[in-house]
Amino acid sequence: MNCRVVVEAAVPVYDVASADEAVRIAISKTGEMLNPDLNYVEINMGDRHCPHCGETLEPAFLAADESLVALELEMTVFNVERDEHAARIARKEIGQRLENIPLDVLEIEEIPEESDEEESSTETASADDSSSQSEDESDDVLPEFEELIDE
Repeated sequence: MNCRVVVEAAVPVYDVASADEAVRIAISKTGEMLNPDLNYVEINMGDRHCPHCGETLEPAFLAADESLVALELEMTVFNVERDEHAARIARKEIGQRLENIPLDVLEIEEIPEESDEEESSTETASADDSSSQSEDESDDVLPEFEELIDE
């Protein structure tokens, strides 16, 4: 089973003047920590909502030129046994590179796999096509080769 796991990270950013600047710096900082080992992890701005009224808030909380930015890190985990297994793998892989940054699993979605029957039928069809092409090509090539031998 393959799963898509979304993990929320709280990234601290220092010496910033606005929330937009904090988000840009947090994405850059996170990208530097993850690359090149985890370049397949997608980094997005997190969604924050007011706990009382439900209104959407900016992903960065800014106070005294310091900010805490909510980012969503998304990765695909392959060959897992269950959802909890996928969450542990994602947290471990991302957490090893993002030291001292708290992580929380937001979403785990199973990725549907193609059935074995569809794969085997497409493989045999492509094999049949390639063998018929090679026979046609061999008919064209062989007479030329025989003509060269006769000369």
